[in-house]
Amino acid sequence: MKKLAVFFMTATLILGLAGCGNRNEGNDGSQTGDNQESSVTDTATESISEPESQPEPDQQPGDESSQMPEDGISEQMSAIRQAVVDVLGDNYWPDTQIPPEYLESYGLTSDMYADFWGEMPMISANVDTLIVIQANEGQIDAVEEVLNSYRDTQVNNTMQYPKNVGIVQASRIEVVGDYACFVQLGADTMEAMEAGDEAVISHCQQLNETALEAIERVIQQ
Repeated sequence: MKKLAVFFMTATLILGLAGCGNRNEGNDGSQTGDNQESSVTDTATESISEPESQPEPDQQPGDESSQMPEDGISEQMSAIRQAVVDVLGDNYWPDTQIPPEYLESYGLTSDMYADFWGEMPMISANVDTLIVIQANEGQIDAVEEVLNSYRDTQVNNTMQYPKNVGIVQASRIEVVGDYACFVQLGADTMEAMEAGDEAVISHCQQLNETALEAIERVIQQ
């Protein structure tokens, strides 16, 4: 009887251990399956990356803000500048914007003008300059006088750079409607200088005339 009892106890213990082993294997399998499913999900999530957000344009076509070019230049002045750049191409050298305050010492005050734009080269050795001022009602003569005063100063200072004498001498002021324009353009005058001062002045006058014609076309549209 004792042997039989020992036999049954041993068999029961063996069956119990086998059952535990199966349960552990089942748990390991389910855990492995879960881990695999989680890994596949993570991989799929990583592979489907979020689309890069496209920067929204600051200005939409038709918005009022889209009509204002950079640097606070009005649409009209931007069109004038572009017209001059288009006709002169590489012969347009001004590249630094001039604020209205630049002409304060020549008598320009804020009540004289409704719009202002001007440019000159960053390098002071070059004197190519273009200034366009839209005068307020009844102020066109005062604005023209300011530009004349400015031009007189340029003429008096030309001896600092003798090579620019012809460019300054050829500069002119033109009134188109309520716009007063100062044009002092010459670009590369080296070739003209070989033919003498008159050739330089003629070259610059031609550039100025071309620029003014472009300005007039825009203003009179």
